[in-house]
Amino acid sequence: MIEIDTESVSKKGYDKCASIIVKEAERNSLDVEIIDGEKGARDGLSRPNVIVTLDVGSDVTLLLESHFDIVPPGLNWTYPPFKLTVENGKAYGRGTADNKSGIAAAMGALRQLRKEKLDINLKLIAGVDEEIGGRYGVDYVLSDCGVKGDAALVVDAGLERLYLGASGILWGKITVEGKQGHAGYPFKAKNAIDEAVKLLAALEPYKNEVEKKESTLHAPPEAPRQFIWGRYTVTMIRGGEKENVIPGTCEFRFDRRLLPEESVGQAEKEFRNFFQDALQKTGCKASLEITSKLPGYHTSKDVVFVQTVSENIKKTIGHSLPFAAELGGNDGSFFAKNGIPVVCYGTIRADTYYHGLDEFVHLEDIKNVRDLIINLGRVARGKIA
Repeated sequence: MIEIDTESVSKKGYDKCASIIVKEAERNSLDVEIIDGEKGARDGLSRPNVIVTLDVGSDVTLLLESHFDIVPPGLNWTYPPFKLTVENGKAYGRGTADNKSGIAAAMGALRQLRKEKLDINLKLIAGVDEEIGGRYGVDYVLSDCGVKGDAALVVDAGLERLYLGASGILWGKITVEGKQGHAGYPFKAKNAIDEAVKLLAALEPYKNEVEKKESTLHAPPEAPRQFIWGRYTVTMIRGGEKENVIPGTCEFRFDRRLLPEESVGQAEKEFRNFFQDALQKTGCKASLEITSKLPGYHTSKDVVFVQTVSENIKKTIGHSLPFAAELGGNDGSFFAKNGIPVVCYGTIRADTYYHGLDEFVHLEDIKNVRDLIINLGRVARGKIA
């Protein structure tokens, strides 16, 4: 899978990667089907969500989820991003940690469990488009196509904690207007970049207000704060065409991370209000477009499934893990949206450079996640739901 570029915007390698998972399922006598999100998107871009099922005839099903789309690799890798390199107990390549190793771990577990007598069914959703919101990935599979389950393990997280939730996401684009002109005659133009700088400064207090928000859920161990907190980050700025042309427009984009329990609708309303105040204070002319939004979620630690996963983590690795929530978002929100208890545990250790250069995964971590899924597959159905 690593050798295939499955970048989520172009989707050019999706079908080829999906076929690898299908062949592996068939090789191991597992039921497999593809639910193509293109039927919902209707844009001509294939979105093959692969569903692998181990059906033992139970009335309880444990869902497993991981995704095979990736972010672009960028430049200057030490190891080729689309060639799997194994060295000193680590596997390098784009998507090794996030999140193709999750699929490998789940498939390894299903391969073992198909030989055993089980009390629950297991179903792996190897989804797409997670890196761009997941609407026609896992959301389409669950919400539009009605794939059901009684509990879900999202294999898209670290393994330093058992994650009971994740942050919500609000993405936006602000387009600032000026007046284009010749750089030799700046008095005849209005520089949109200068206007954008003023607006960015006016929005800085919003960042401070957001960071005062604090969740009841603990943050991951690498975080600088004990509990999940609100975050607002300007992530992209675009403006200008040439050195001697004063730009007439400048665009910047932002990423707002919500608390797991925070309303995405309320967060959007708060930002729109702050944006309008910033326009009035600066006199800037600009428009706001919300480009994506995804609510956060959290599962109570008192749910039976949470306790079952916690017990089996101890059985697998020899000790218990504290509970926490993810600073990032993931497809777990779609399970929560459909009333399915969901927790996260996976191969993405904090040091793996996911989304960065020379991404890797520890081979030992793939084994541990595989073994956890095997142990969960052996539990009585009353331990799941």
